[in-house]
Amino acid sequence: MDLSQYMDLFLAEAKEHLESLNENLLKLERNPGDYEVLNEIFRSAHTLKGMAATMGFEQITELTHEMENALALLKEKKLRVTPEVIDVLLRCLDALEVMIKNLRDGGEQPYPYYPLLSELRDLGKVCSDHLDLPSSEPEQPSSEPLEFNEYEVSVLKAAENSEYQPYYIKVGLAPNTVMKSVRAFMVFRNLEEYGQIIKCHPPVQDLEEERFGDSFEVVFVSQAPVETISQALDKIAEVRVLTIQKISTSSLSGQKAAPLQTKTEALKNQTAVLSSPGGRALKTVRVDIERLDNLMNLVGELVINKTRLEQIGLTHRLTDLLEAIEQMGRLTADLQALVMKVRMVPIEQVFNRFPRMVRDLAREMGKDIQFIIEGKETELDRTVIDEIGDPLVHLIRNAIDHGIEHPEERIQAGKAKTARLRLVAYHEGNNVIIEVEDDGRGIDLDKVRSHAISKGFLTEKEGEYLDDNAVLNVIFQPGFSTADIVTDLSGRGVGLDVVKSKIESLNGSIEIETKKMVGTKVKISLPLTLAIIQALLVSVGKEQYAIPLSSIDETTFILPDQIKTMQNQEVMVLRGAVLPLVRLQRLLGVETAASENEELYVVVVRKGERRVGLVVDFLVGQQDIVIKSLGRLLTDIPGIAGATILGNGEVSLILDVNSLF
Repeated sequence: MDLSQYMDLFLAEAKEHLESLNENLLKLERNPGDYEVLNEIFRSAHTLKGMAATMGFEQITELTHEMENALALLKEKKLRVTPEVIDVLLRCLDALEVMIKNLRDGGEQPYPYYPLLSELRDLGKVCSDHLDLPSSEPEQPSSEPLEFNEYEVSVLKAAENSEYQPYYIKVGLAPNTVMKSVRAFMVFRNLEEYGQIIKCHPPVQDLEEERFGDSFEVVFVSQAPVETISQALDKIAEVRVLTIQKISTSSLSGQKAAPLQTKTEALKNQTAVLSSPGGRALKTVRVDIERLDNLMNLVGELVINKTRLEQIGLTHRLTDLLEAIEQMGRLTADLQALVMKVRMVPIEQVFNRFPRMVRDLAREMGKDIQFIIEGKETELDRTVIDEIGDPLVHLIRNAIDHGIEHPEERIQAGKAKTARLRLVAYHEGNNVIIEVEDDGRGIDLDKVRSHAISKGFLTEKEGEYLDDNAVLNVIFQPGFSTADIVTDLSGRGVGLDVVKSKIESLNGSIEIETKKMVGTKVKISLPLTLAIIQALLVSVGKEQYAIPLSSIDETTFILPDQIKTMQNQEVMVLRGAVLPLVRLQRLLGVETAASENEELYVVVVRKGERRVGLVVDFLVGQQDIVIKSLGRLLTDIPGIAGATILGNGEVSLILDVNSLF
């Protein structure tokens, strides 16, 4: 049987189960007595084992089987939940993650997992050395004859009247079969190619949970001959047919059994659960990411053409066309909003990887950390979600290594022994704010200042006169580090500069607030989406440029004689404050169309607390624009975030305000 068609589904579900196992093992470590969490862990491991066995991945099957044995000892209270036991199980998850990554990369590369098998088996030995373990022989199925209720008898009789033959089949499994539930599933699947299963003993739930011995029984109706059915089962590995015989329905009519739930009743109950307000099932569909991207591109083209039609209607003064375009505009806006929502995914996908990382680093460094996550349900565009993970890894590792002290230091400083590390996400306007906050030692600005001067990042004069915020920005410079010792975590001068460049490439911004011996907060601001944004179109010479509205504070105008010069920098006075000016025609190398005596338009843009006035010739107007990439040859051009197609078909460059600063 060709199982390659199920590979994508296996990889997607395996990833979900690994995430669930990671999260629940950490919960179990915090609350060792929570057996509901333990049951969830057991179910995830069991499902993963079944999936791997079905696909024929022996390494994953064997490792998850041994994990199940260890988890069974925890369930039966023969083994205590300790950090050491959790360490072993987490190392197994790491191994499984590597195995699944190997499969995703195109082949099942062997992984040296035998030491982990030994560690898992040693957990069982620890138990047997200290406890008298009861026999772990599985329950044998009852040897009583199969009994049928009235519904089942009527189904068998109806089948026989339709020239279907009822069969009784007893299926045996080889001793020590690793995945009995999978073998039972394969028996069911092969039988259903030739007919329909009416009854099985033990019940399906017991078969799924492997609560049966080395055999089980089914009643089956089919038009196929005995030999065909027998061959279909015999070709399954570790399965053999013990008995297969025809059933006469006339002998069933007098039999009585305890009332079983019929298929019709089960269906009614299931429908009731789905329709009741308290039991609504979440209905979801897996959609390939490329399809969502294509859908977004099509909506983008629709927005461009709507703008084009507006231009034609205004040029030719076509009232009827403008009314139709207005209606189309509303529909386009609704469609755009809907596509945006479809692309939105909870930031939980990124946040869920961090509790494990914090736990491992805290144990490795001997630090006591309470990790708090808030706002996991906050949604972001998928493209932003894909990119934000690595910067957050840097920030959290920095907080643990540089910020948070060892328990002894904290006690001496009069702090609680357990440090608090918070990761928070929330909406603020059209942005999502992510904060990483610790109550550690904070950033020593005097140390940063002296290091910056000694390493040449600041001159003596700059170090003396710059305020704390300006000095703090030095830590984002490439190669800057205050770590005296190079460790696995830090000290190589790589980190915050990478974080800053990555966040700014997403049109976001980053700020740091710190207080010595109190703590540090890093605040990241990100746009909700990177696909369709609102922008202000400005004209410089014969060119039109788009400036994202999220970066604009206000617009104003100024006469040339109101421009002053301070330290070779043009400035203007705006409501009593000095505002630096940047002439876009000089910056972009474009000839201006405005005369020297005409009033100039100024677009005031902001990055964090800093503001700059961009001097342009004309303000064209506000518009929804679709961001298009400039392609591989024109990537990473300072000041340019991409391009958009205007209503008249021309291309307009989108200015990247962050890099302009």
